Amino acid sequence: MSTYPPPEPSSYKPPPGSESQPSQNIARTMTEVSERAQVLVREEIELAKAEVTERVGRLARGAIVGLVAGVFVFFALVFFLVGCAWLLYYYLPGHTFQYFVGFFAMAVILLALGAVAGMLAARALKRGSPPVPEMAIDEARKIKETVSGSEDAQS
Repeated sequence: MSTYPPPEPSSYKPPPGSESQPSQNIARTMTEVSERAQVLVREEIELAKAEVTERVGRLARGAIVGLVAGVFVFFALVFFLVGCAWLLYYYLPGHTFQYFVGFFAMAVILLALGAVAGMLAARALKRGSPPVPEMAIDEARKIKETVSGSEDAQS
């Protein structure tokens, strides 16, 4: 029989230097993962900003074209009303000139320009709204799926 009792597992201590190496690797890996996650989040934020800026620009251009369309329609209405005034003047007794035709022609031209500008504005507004960063959301979803997939594989 041996008088020397075997060491208990709780009292065992590894030699100095052998424990610090794995813990340093783990610490270095955790730091690297943290830094990469921060970079990834910053890049996703930049992507979202770029997308929203692009969409807001489209909305602004659409709003400006819509405003121009409104101005064309307003002036067409002014010319139409002036033409109606000249038409009324024409039908009053004692005047035989036809100035109103030019006003009506200008109103038709301005209405056509207003319609074209309105269609362009509607198309720009449809493309620009809502200003949601879809690409950034898709990338975040892919990253989440990738991380979830790697956690499932480790389990």
